[in-house]
Amino acid sequence: MKTCYQINLQLSLGGGEIYTRFLTVALRELGYEPVLFTHADAPFWPRLLPPGTRLVPVRTLPEIEQMLAEESGHDGRRATVITHSALPAEAARRFAAAYRLAGMLHMPLYERFPDGLPQYHCLLAVSAHVIASARSRGLVNVHDLPLYGVADLAPRGGMPEVATDGTIRARALYDWDRRKVRDRLLGWLEARGRSGATDARAQVFRRRPGLTLGIVSRITPIKQFPLMFSILAPVLACHPAVNLEIFGSGGYASIRDLRRALLPARQQVRFWGRQDDVASIYPQLDYVLSGLPEKEALGLNLIEAQCCNTPVLAVRAPPFTESVVDCETGFLFEDPRQDQGRSFAELLARIVVGTRLLEPRRADAHLARFSAAAFRERLAAALRALDVGSATPAGS
Repeated sequence: MKTCYQINLQLSLGGGEIYTRFLTVALRELGYEPVLFTHADAPFWPRLLPPGTRLVPVRTLPEIEQMLAEESGHDGRRATVITHSALPAEAARRFAAAYRLAGMLHMPLYERFPDGLPQYHCLLAVSAHVIASARSRGLVNVHDLPLYGVADLAPRGGMPEVATDGTIRARALYDWDRRKVRDRLLGWLEARGRSGATDARAQVFRRRPGLTLGIVSRITPIKQFPLMFSILAPVLACHPAVNLEIFGSGGYASIRDLRRALLPARQQVRFWGRQDDVASIYPQLDYVLSGLPEKEALGLNLIEAQCCNTPVLAVRAPPFTESVVDCETGFLFEDPRQDQGRSFAELLARIVVGTRLLEPRRADAHLARFSAAAFRERLAAALRALDVGSATPAGS
């Protein structure tokens, strides 16, 4: 059995880590033995990954290089290495000289350009939007087709205290940065229920009367929720029967800024914090709402919602034009920064008065693109391209 090494040194559990999970499953189904290098301080991996996955906790790149040098070459073939964050330029050169080196592009290259990317044999993007962003920066080592992703609805595995009966309870709202004294103090207070950082942690979710919009996402800067709701919150306030339920956690500043932006509609908004069992959430919602588009890579949460037969609302722009079929699996509206929210206001008015709910599961061909089988086929093609590309010197 061939071995495929992955490197994911993220300390927090997000979309890239869910992607690592279903990529690991696909590798095994393609006949590879997957090995994952993780950061020693990331506690969630054993609960997140399938049983039997080999995890190698490390703290530094030199540790990985030493272990790879000891393990690879036993069968006379160069090992395959897939990274989930770009290596620094010098490290990328060393890895590319010794191994078949592929890099996942989980985000568009918007206002960012890691200097190690040109050294890779093959870059694997999660959407055409990400491919376009990479090529616009002059990268020629990008695989032609997007890998997209899988609607992986299995429990996230990061919260061992989660109930198994489908009950949705308010959970931790903040992702504390333990490097900051302020965050360490606030985290300590939150854990003891002695700060404003907690949202009635014993509260159980029940739908309220009216239309229920939901956000199921980490509250991170790339989503640009505060900017979006600085325009859309007054629109929501005009429809008091519309509720906004927010499932996800974020950094202190991200949550603070989102709360401020939502003040005009604050009576309609509830925060539920980080959730493990998203499959229980989506069916409770009438629509799932996206953030702003250009910093987004694909929108796995929108794909998950559609596979649960919950339609979505998203800005009419890439990557959402790849992951949503307008008027079939959801409704697209114009970027509120361009029209001051008029398109969203018109759409919401139509929905509130009874525009029929869509049934995304009827869009068979669209959803099939995000099946495990389709992902496995695309990954196999990408690995074949990697074999060819790795014969070319990196950076050439």
